[in-house]
Amino acid sequence: MVPPERPPASDQGSTAAGAAVAAVTVLAVVGPPLGLSAWWIALAAGGGLAALTLDAASFGGIGGHLLAEALPAGIGRARLRRIAIHEAGHVLIADENALPVRQVLIGSRACLREGLQANGTTQLEPPDHAKMSLDDLRRWSRVLQAGMVAEHLVYGVSRGGADDRALLGRLWGLSGYDVATAQLEQRRARREVEQLLRRRQSDLEQKAEQLLCTQP
Repeated sequence: MVPPERPPASDQGSTAAGAAVAAVTVLAVVGPPLGLSAWWIALAAGGGLAALTLDAASFGGIGGHLLAEALPAGIGRARLRRIAIHEAGHVLIADENALPVRQVLIGSRACLREGLQANGTTQLEPPDHAKMSLDDLRRWSRVLQAGMVAEHLVYGVSRGGADDRALLGRLWGLSGYDVATAQLEQRRARREVEQLLRRRQSDLEQKAEQLLCTQP
């Protein structure tokens, strides 16, 4: 299973801050024509920031992510599309490596419905044994790095993937290979994924749109 995609702490903070700024901006624009005083706008802004701080401390920032994904003017969809690009990378490379995909979830709301506190996830058939053959490790190395590579290809940088890297490290460790071999094989797998996704970038973006359209 590809682990759920959780953004780094810095991304969680920027998400919450961005959502708060957007909300304050909307209030500042539409508030006065509706008769809202500056005092009420400041109070609402302070309350919103307090709520986001509590959400980050107690719920891992899931509320901020839900709010960010619901923002209008294409902002929320752009965030969801980036998650979809990451997951589409996993899906395409899993198909290339004959690893069956059970389910793909895009966005915090879809994950929350399944009891996951994450931004997105691609669920694969787990390996039969913790200690895998070299060929199987190479396949998983390609699939687990595909989300990061897809993001980097489309956006120039990858935000997600920390859980993918951690799982990949555990798989290699459990299989008994030394660190040098594991690093060499993972670098080779990443190059292979980069070459394939670069050739199939249109397929990658099409798959991402398809995943977005099929989410409940």
